[in-house]
Parts: sequence; C-alpha cells; structure tokens
Amino acid sequence: MWESILLFFQILIVNIVLSGDNAVVIAMASKNLPAVQRTQAIWWGAFGAIGLRLILTLVAVSILGIPYIQAVGSILLIWIAIKLLIEDDSGRNIAVASSLGKAVRTIILADFIMSLDNVLAIAAMAKNDIAIIILGISLSIPLIIWGSSVVMKLLHRFPIFVFLGAGILGYTAGEMFTNDIKVAPYVDQYIPHWLIPIAGGAFVIIIGLIKKWANRKNIPHVTTR
Repeated sequence: MWESILLFFQILIVNIVLSGDNAVVIAMASKNLPAVQRTQAIWWGAFGAIGLRLILTLVAVSILGIPYIQAVGSILLIWIAIKLLIEDDSGRNIAVASSLGKAVRTIILADFIMSLDNVLAIAAMAKNDIAIIILGISLSIPLIIWGSSVVMKLLHRFPIFVFLGAGILGYTAGEMFTNDIKVAPYVDQYIPHWLIPIAGGAFVIIIGLIKKWANRKNIPHVTTR
C-alpha cells in the first residue's frame, strides 16, 4: 500500500514539473478568448490531453518490455532530466487561438508534441500498475491546466521542486537500465542493483547544480562608484 502511495506522489510530482511548458501553452492559447470560452477551452483541452496521454503511456508500458528498449529509454530519460534543469523553454512561440475550437486543438496538439518526457517517465515509474498510471495522470493534468499560472510561479519560486523532479527522473532512468531484460544479467555481475538508480539521480542533480553555478558566474557584475 505504502509503495503505491509513494509511486503515486512520484508520478504526480514528475508530471507537474515536466508539464511547465504545457502550462504556458494553455495560458497563451486561450488568453484572447472571452472568459466563458477560455474556461471551456481549458477543460475540453484538459480532457483531450488526459485521454491522449493515457493512450500514449499505456502503449509505452507495453513497448518497454522489448529487449534493450529500457536501456535506450534510460539514456533518453537522463537527457530529459538534465534538459529540465539546464534549459528554459518558457520563451517559445505559442499560437494564440481566436476561437474555442482552435484553442482546444492547440492545447491537445501541444500536449501531444511535448508529452514524450512525461509518457516515458511515467511508463518507466509505474511498473505496469495501470491504476496508478490512470490516477496520477488524471489528477495532475487538470491541476496543471486549471492552475497553470500558479504552477509556473511555484516552479520559479521554489526550484527545489524542479530538482526533486529531475532527481526522481534520474533515479527512474537508473532503474530502467538495470531492469532491461538483456542488460540486467551483465550489470548484476559487476555492480550492485541499487547503486545505478542512486547514481542516476545524483548525476542529474550534480549536473544541474554545476550548470546553475556556471550561469551565476557568467552574470556580469555591475560596479558602482
């Protein structure tokens, strides 16, 4: 029971952190609509995004059973986690919709394009627990969409959540690598199983901290006389 509860909260945190860009898309796509239509666009877009992401995640869960797919996916997930910490995509160009239908289509299409990281992470973390997948995605996406501006402010104000999400992704990537049916026998011969997930999470966080330190160092200092 406690393992399922912990898994649910891990999925919730990672989905919220990885969906920061989705929050920007939602806010931008519907900002020129009347208040009533704006609310409708947000919620219809939310339902469409939930259905699409559930289908993609369930497909990903089945694909991860193919030999070497988890090993390759773990490397991709490490990259996604590092990218989460070192990149700021909030300035991307978003089409501003002029009608309810266009806004809904924009939200669903954008969620489809930007859902690779979410889908891969959740599929790897869930370990075939379909109920947890459905619950985690169903609760997190409406939370992001309904409170998109609040989510973005929280992530900027409390970067610890971003680092926490990235660390969970790194840990999950390590577990994916060791769980691959072809890779696991070779890894278990030389390295303790628990070491690789911890190393994955630590690696991601260290890279993020180094990048953060480097960015601060490169900020020009203004001297006053």
